[in-house]
Amino acid sequence: MPAVTGFPTTVRETGHLCPHGLTGHGTLGRMTAPPWLDVLDETVEACATHGRADLAHRLRQKRARLLDPQLRVLVLGEANQGKSQLVNALVNAPVCAVGDDTTTTVPTVVQHADSPFAALVRTAAGAGAVVRPSEAATERVPVPIDEIAAKVSGRGVAGEFVRAEVGVPRQLLASGLTFIDTPSTSALHVTRTVRPLAALTQADAVLLVSDATQELSSTELDLIRQVVAVCPNLILAVTKTDIAPGWRRVVQRNHALLTQARVAARLVAVSAALRLRAARTGDKALNTESGFPELIACLQQHVVAKADQLAQRTAAVTVCTAVEQLVAPLQAELTAQDPGQTSDAIARLHQAQRRAEELRRRSARWQHVLADNMADLAVDIEYDLRDRTRRILRESERVLDRADPAVIWDTFKDWLEDSLAEAAEANFAWLVERCQWVARKVAVNFPAYRDGMLPDGLLAGTEEVLSHLSELERPPIERFTISQKVFTVLRGSYGGVLMFGLVTSLAGMPLINAISLGAGALFGGKSVHDESEARLKRRQAAAKTAAQRYVDDFFLAFSKDCKDIARQVQRRLRDHFTVLAEELQETVTESARSAKRAVQSDVTEREARKREIKRELERLVVLHRKAQLLAAPAKPAVAAAAREITA
Repeated sequence: MPAVTGFPTTVRETGHLCPHGLTGHGTLGRMTAPPWLDVLDETVEACATHGRADLAHRLRQKRARLLDPQLRVLVLGEANQGKSQLVNALVNAPVCAVGDDTTTTVPTVVQHADSPFAALVRTAAGAGAVVRPSEAATERVPVPIDEIAAKVSGRGVAGEFVRAEVGVPRQLLASGLTFIDTPSTSALHVTRTVRPLAALTQADAVLLVSDATQELSSTELDLIRQVVAVCPNLILAVTKTDIAPGWRRVVQRNHALLTQARVAARLVAVSAALRLRAARTGDKALNTESGFPELIACLQQHVVAKADQLAQRTAAVTVCTAVEQLVAPLQAELTAQDPGQTSDAIARLHQAQRRAEELRRRSARWQHVLADNMADLAVDIEYDLRDRTRRILRESERVLDRADPAVIWDTFKDWLEDSLAEAAEANFAWLVERCQWVARKVAVNFPAYRDGMLPDGLLAGTEEVLSHLSELERPPIERFTISQKVFTVLRGSYGGVLMFGLVTSLAGMPLINAISLGAGALFGGKSVHDESEARLKRRQAAAKTAAQRYVDDFFLAFSKDCKDIARQVQRRLRDHFTVLAEELQETVTESARSAKRAVQSDVTEREARKREIKRELERLVVLHRKAQLLAAPAKPAVAAAAREITA
């Protein structure tokens, strides 16, 4: 490749064999560790302690990158800003694709080599981040160096290649510099496999390219903020000064925008076209006018010569960023440890206390419900039985008034017993139904009501009350015998014969005559009829009295049995629900005790965790202060944590 003639083409030697502070290339025993290395290692250890393996991995990668003797200068910028032309002008070789309709699709790593070479690299991971040239690749495809520019353009490179490597013999590169030309940062020019900003973590310095036709856009300012947050070593190259007459005003405006954004960056105005023309013609004045000597001097003085400072600043920014990410979740957890906030354990304790209080209220309530309903039940059952027996008595009186008990007694006895048995069954069935209803009504006063809460065998053994009905005894019923009828006829006829005989004797008739005998017969028949009616009334009255007495005896006996059953049911329900209430009370009490123990344990753990968080924050604050001593300003989140811990 031709070199620029007529003016110096090499970057001034710095004398640093290892730009990042490990002086000498002998054994490890002769190496001196830079001051930032211990801080970075301590940060890696803190990341591992806090479970941030991903962050620790990135810091280890950054550590390896900072210890690498190569100085990586990442060339970033939006499309058509002249990045590739700038790199070509720096190394005085067409190693990057340029052109109005040409777009770089993969990063191009330009490094020093004794003999020119070019290759396309395909890695197993197919990652989008720019990797170190020394990293092993699955396949490296050699390409003629004069074809590499076309290969890395959008028209020539296949999607599986992740970067291109170019080596050229240039003193500028021999000093340790490596330029990485990246694809455009615009979303329209970022390919599926390439993410230019992902290479920031591996860059020692960033050369941001913006042309002089207009001042920095808001998108470029956002890009600058992202860059300095990861790599604070920034140089802004304002290109295409040869076609922008007002480039000085643009440079001044860009400087003001950077100052307003509080970004420390160096601005250099360059023209790659003038640089390349000067290289072809050997015009030193044109080369000076291109601004590249100033850019190369800036790279010499602020990148190569101050490699140790760059590494220290980069390590400081990296540490501050990592510490900020570690502090944020600790601060959030410390806020969550506020005693004013109700923890789950305290909520469970309050819930257990509310359940205990509710259970006490329900205990008094179910006892009142049981007593009141059983008292109402006894009254209702007695009234129902009284009503049924009265209807039976009224029906029995109606039957006995119409019939002779001596004739229908056996039929009447069976009917009365059956009627009372039916009344007893109906009354007892209602008693059973009401007892079960009372049991359910009492059970609903318990928090966990279910059918299984009702006692088994609530009315066990009470069915025998229906089999204890006594038999109706036959009342004494006198019979009207023939002798009694004859005697009644004689007694009645005697009066008739005597009375009518005396009357007829006045007429001169004898005492016993046909008229007196007929009257005697008539009076005798009437006496027999009257006596029969009187005896029937006495039999009916006796039967009614017997039925009344039988029904009353039944009512007294069965009513007492029903009351005994009701009291028995009440006792069973009382005992059952008392045991159930005691079990629930014990369960709630134990739950409250467990919740209280959990609250005490939670408070103890929270206090212990709070002390641990404060210790970790103190450690991170100390680590951040060490990073501050290296270079970077304090991050807001870490400063807030420091103030909180100090308070």
